[in-house]
This record gives sequence, C-alpha cells and structure tokens, in this order.
Amino acid sequence: MAVKKILTEPNKLLRQVSMTVEVVGKDEQILMDEMLETMYDANGIGLAAIQIGIPKRIIVLDISKDEKQKDPKFFVNPIIKNKDLLKATYEEGCLSVPGQFAEIDRPKKCEVEYLDYNGKKSFLFAEGLLATCIQHEMDHLEGVLFIDYLSKLKKSMIIKKLSKNKSTRIVV
Repeated sequence: MAVKKILTEPNKLLRQVSMTVEVVGKDEQILMDEMLETMYDANGIGLAAIQIGIPKRIIVLDISKDEKQKDPKFFVNPIIKNKDLLKATYEEGCLSVPGQFAEIDRPKKCEVEYLDYNGKKSFLFAEGLLATCIQHEMDHLEGVLFIDYLSKLKKSMIIKKLSKNKSTRIVV
C-alpha cells in the first residue's frame, strides 16, 4: 500500500461532487486501504477519497485514537437517513485545511446507510464525535469544507493564509 498526497484548500478538486460507486470491488478495497494508511500517517480521524484526488463517494474513519486498538470504519455511498434536531458543537479541523480549527454545530445524532468494505448494505446509528466526523467527511463528497460554515470574513482569512503558505513552500 502507499501513502497518498492529501489535497489542500484552495484546490478545485476539493469542491467537486464525488461520483457514486457502482460496485465495491478489489480496486475500491485497495483505495480504502490506502486512504486509511494515508489518514493514519497524517494523524487524522477521517478522510474522503476526494481529499486524495479521487472523486468517489468513499470515506474512511477511525475515531479510536488508540494505536493498539484501531477501529477503522469504511463507508461507500453513504447517505444520512435521519438527523437529530439537537446540535452538538465540536472544534473541527481538516487534513485539507491544515492548521485551521473552528467550532462547528452539527446534528448530535444521525443514521447512515452505506455499503461496507465488502459491498454489503449496512446501517449505523452514530452520535457524538462519530456523528460529527461522518457528517464532516460526507460534506467532502458534496464539495463542502468545514470552513464553508464560517462567516465570509473568517473563511476568506483562512483561505488567504492557506494560499500564502502554499506559495511559499519550497520542495526539495
């Protein structure tokens, strides 16, 4: 497997709507394994395929935060069926928006229908951090980043900072 390059904002690909996966086959499983490896390598807890430049409706998560007890989850073509009216606030960050964090309100609980790693239709009731993480990653599938929930001023300041950092990086 290989660790992939994670795209960072501003990047037009991150704003693209991802395509439905027709069949979960060997190629999709390899992709999910590589996404998981990439996410772990970057110390993240979630990653959408579009973040590595592949516009497929696939996300991987692991909120366990325990090196010895990893608990990876794989979601292909996830759909939120029900969202709680109550909101929860978490400080969110994103591997595609490095070094930036903001408190975001999202539904506290949600039910997700998806295909698992083997293509089996599955359902998950999520709450707390898991619900927030699923919704954050599913936003990526629609071309939405967590900074899109911020005021125009805060968002533009973050994008300006990220653009400046990109242009001053030296690759050796």
